[in-house]
Amino acid sequence: MPPRQRQNLQLARIFGIRVGVSFSWFFVLFLLIWWLGTSYFPPILEGSRTTDYLVAVAAALGYFLSLILHELGHALVARRLGIGIAGIDLWFFGGLSKMRREPATPGEEFKVAAAGPAVTLLLLVICAAVGVALSSGHPFTESLTRENFTTTPALAIAGWLAFVNAALFVFNILPAFPLDGGRIARAIIWRTTGDRNRATGWTGRAGQALALLVGLAGLLDLQRTHSSFSLLTLLLAFFLYQAAGAAVVQGAIGRRIANVRVADIMDREPVTIPADVTLLDAQEQYFLRYRWPWFVVVDPARHFLGVIRQQRVEEEIAAGRPALEVVEALEQDLAVRIGEEAPLESLLGAEGLGRLGAMVAVDADGVLQGVVTLAQVRRALAPAS
Repeated sequence: MPPRQRQNLQLARIFGIRVGVSFSWFFVLFLLIWWLGTSYFPPILEGSRTTDYLVAVAAALGYFLSLILHELGHALVARRLGIGIAGIDLWFFGGLSKMRREPATPGEEFKVAAAGPAVTLLLLVICAAVGVALSSGHPFTESLTRENFTTTPALAIAGWLAFVNAALFVFNILPAFPLDGGRIARAIIWRTTGDRNRATGWTGRAGQALALLVGLAGLLDLQRTHSSFSLLTLLLAFFLYQAAGAAVVQGAIGRRIANVRVADIMDREPVTIPADVTLLDAQEQYFLRYRWPWFVVVDPARHFLGVIRQQRVEEEIAAGRPALEVVEALEQDLAVRIGEEAPLESLLGAEGLGRLGAMVAVDADGVLQGVVTLAQVRRALAPAS
């Protein structure tokens, strides 16, 4: 049975790209609004508590909008390069563009990785320009740092967004995985050495070093201030170290399985359903017989057409459409197709393995050659790990 995807809520759909949020996002949103409304904005705003919180809400939403635009930069460039985008997720510490495949060349890696920081830098310039325009002739940076200085809500929001985008840009451009700077560095090392796995390992170790530094800073700040934000810094360090460690492992395994192909481990005789079989027959002859949650659907020449799930079959039959052919009920937008000659490494992180628990191998003409499951991939990786 394939593993379940982590569920989240759809926040919006921009340029056809789904933007979802995890439940941790709501916690961070509440915490950020509370901190901005009680500590950050009151000293610089001459207004009521209501004004402080309204500005805090606008500033917090502006921060997350900046994150969405940053991730859209990655997603749109990736899509332009032919890399499918499953969506954008906002979570505890930021955002993530979920690509259906990894960049295939150093050039693709560099372009996709650099797009996000480029958007953040543009937002910084725009917010700073707005701040300068609203600062009534005073130097913008001076107005933000002067003691006992009060300002308008608009200038306060512009200053805050300029500050957070500057911080995001500087931190995110550091050459350590999984930050964008680490991915840019990986592209450069990959291009220089011709070895993607070595580049992944090097930037992963740099990410681990950065995570340890962030964690040390969080510990020192916790001892000095006992602030709850110090705990968040420690949590950030933990997540960074985990992601960087995964990159180190991925690089090491990638070097060991570099010569293994999908065709070497796949099942060459999977059970398939012909395209013209009705849903009722599919349920009786396949799903009830084999007790599998999905099957591959092929045409008479064994061209791969898609995947049919048991849940969809049951829904269509319950809706009074048992005579519908399976080809009319295939899963949409499910990236499970891969070339039989593709390296095993290309399966690592593949969307199909996460959502379906398998990938479908085809030849150059799209003819089904086999199915490789998550269990088979794990068995192939076991000696290497």
